Amino acid sequence: MTSPFANPNRPGVPPRLPTPPTGWPIGSYATYEEAQRAVDHLAVEDFTVQDVMIVGVDLMLVERITGKLTWSRVLMTGAASGAWFGLFVGLLLTLFSPEPGVTVGPVLTGLITGVFFGLVFAAVGYGSARGKRDFQSASQLVANRYDVLCHPKSAEKGRDLLARLAMRPVNPSS
Repeated sequence: MTSPFANPNRPGVPPRLPTPPTGWPIGSYATYEEAQRAVDHLAVEDFTVQDVMIVGVDLMLVERITGKLTWSRVLMTGAASGAWFGLFVGLLLTLFSPEPGVTVGPVLTGLITGVFFGLVFAAVGYGSARGKRDFQSASQLVANRYDVLCHPKSAEKGRDLLARLAMRPVNPSS
């Protein structure tokens, strides 16, 4: 029997194209952590978790401001990211070096070049913004609630298992 949760052409593999969720709701939770706990409980109870999906409802993009951007912060970040990339390229160059062992020349060249280009790209990017975004932030996609959906054939059993979970006290250490 095939599951509506899987790709009909390749069983067990989710579809590649955006596909609306199907199934019957067996639980609804305020946080993703609670929904995960519910699915973990189903797995522990030997429920067929391949028939289950967590669906975020009423999605929101939350952008948390983490700090103010200054020229010094932008240049330091650019130099650091350029240094890492340059170090990586320098180490790759040593792999193809005719001399045995790690030589300092290619690594140092990659590091210096990486720092230079990191500084240039960071300065150009920040300067072109012209003060329109002088802050750093982290974005997160969150939902107002998280529904656990299940294939109709096993929804009743899933609801019963989650009802038993709801009766148990929450253990913060688990």
